[in-house]
Amino acid sequence: MPITIADVAARAKVSKTTVSRVLNGKGELDESTAARVRAVIEELGYVPSARAVNLARGRTRVVAMLVPSLTWPWMGEVVQGAVDVLEAEEYGLLLFTCNRGEDSMRQFGAQVAAKSFDGLLVIEPEGTLDYIATLHARGLPMVLIDDRDQMSGQIPSVGTTNHIGAGSAARHLIEVGRHRPLMITGPSRFGCTQQRRDGFAAVYAEAGHPIGEERILLGDFTFEQGAEGIHRAIAAGIDFDAVFCHNDVSAAGAMQALLEHGRRIPEDVSVVGFDDIPMAAHTQPPLTTVHQPMREMGEAAARALLSHFEGTPLPNRPTIIPATFTVRESTVC
Repeated sequence: MPITIADVAARAKVSKTTVSRVLNGKGELDESTAARVRAVIEELGYVPSARAVNLARGRTRVVAMLVPSLTWPWMGEVVQGAVDVLEAEEYGLLLFTCNRGEDSMRQFGAQVAAKSFDGLLVIEPEGTLDYIATLHARGLPMVLIDDRDQMSGQIPSVGTTNHIGAGSAARHLIEVGRHRPLMITGPSRFGCTQQRRDGFAAVYAEAGHPIGEERILLGDFTFEQGAEGIHRAIAAGIDFDAVFCHNDVSAAGAMQALLEHGRRIPEDVSVVGFDDIPMAAHTQPPLTTVHQPMREMGEAAARALLSHFEGTPLPNRPTIIPATFTVRESTVC
């Protein structure tokens, strides 16, 4: 049978509360009593529950992470970044997805009510923003990652430079002589979609090549919509020599559709994506793309929470980690 705190208390002839105080270094205790308890702990080989000790200290040493799904192409990078920081400080990660909709959120809510974790990292699942804002208002420490610009300045967050990243894609395409771009966007409800659209369009407008609305096609970040955008543009007779997709997955779909229509990449059409997920280096040809620092964003969010636990206030402005640009063969021969 495992040794319990009651066994230690009985052998040392003290209360369980006194044993707990010795373990946690709390309260005024006679030194001889504390020494006797420590000797019994060593004699019996008692190992206290880490969870019990942490709860007694007012901490669980667990951080929760709420995400829409683990199937998103870049999700693993964000989670790994957070895990690297948390494990280095001997914190655990409690991961929640919203794959089962309301059932998933009920399970998450039960863990919130049970105070099963000290703080929360969030990649906002769709439709949960009001609930997340309520938890923040009630005092739950949290950091949003890639907050889609919906709660900017209201909840601590970590993001990247969507507008600047898209602008760098536009400048590169102009440099390689592409003046008639097609843009396949993400969902219009996301702040990052507007930022990427505006950043790309602004650079082209400044260069004297404004992008007409007919060249901006609404997508949804999927392979299928990337391909469908190309099919629609060609069917409509739109003349284009470049495609900027708001993520790499839709860019891969656009590339496949271009090849099906006999368009050569990059000789006839240059293609640029956004994210720089691992797949981007292995498309045919390899994809030029805006690199989102996803792992670094996960690391920064976790560090902010851990610093908060040690007394540093969470930042009241978004923490921005710049995007970079990766050139591959989809834009240059």
